[in-house]
Amino acid sequence: MVPELVALQVAADLFPNGIGRYAVGGLLVGLGAAVIYVGTGISAGASTFLESTLSYVSGQSRFRQYVASRDWRLVFTLGIVLGAAVYAVVYQGGAWTTEVAWWRLLAGGVLVGVGTRVGKGCTSGHGVCGVGSASKTSLAGVLAFLATAILTAQVVAALGG
Repeated sequence: MVPELVALQVAADLFPNGIGRYAVGGLLVGLGAAVIYVGTGISAGASTFLESTLSYVSGQSRFRQYVASRDWRLVFTLGIVLGAAVYAVVYQGGAWTTEVAWWRLLAGGVLVGVGTRVGKGCTSGHGVCGVGSASKTSLAGVLAFLATAILTAQVVAALGG
């Protein structure tokens, strides 16, 4: 088979609804990250949301470093959540639901939170801003995230999960 046709078939299999919405989403994410960087000089990312939000109520020095950027970080994170909600309502006909037990969601959230602090940022921050700025650390992090996710998915699937 012609390599171009194989590539088109793979793309069709991976994106059965087309790539348009993903391309637009990617462009908007990139534009948002660029606007935040140009406007503030700070790379966009949601992993510091909790610490920056705690700076509203805590005087600890750990949280005080975020006072200057906490307002836009709060708006940024709320925009992520509201954007997902609007997408679900407009394009999927209602709010997302899941059959996953609450305790699994909580445990996953805690693990993700710890991972973002240990990894010095979240996967999207490293992937969009870090790789976008040619950070070797972020590139290594993204490769580690992907390898771990692929391995975990394979193990969970093999165990029947």
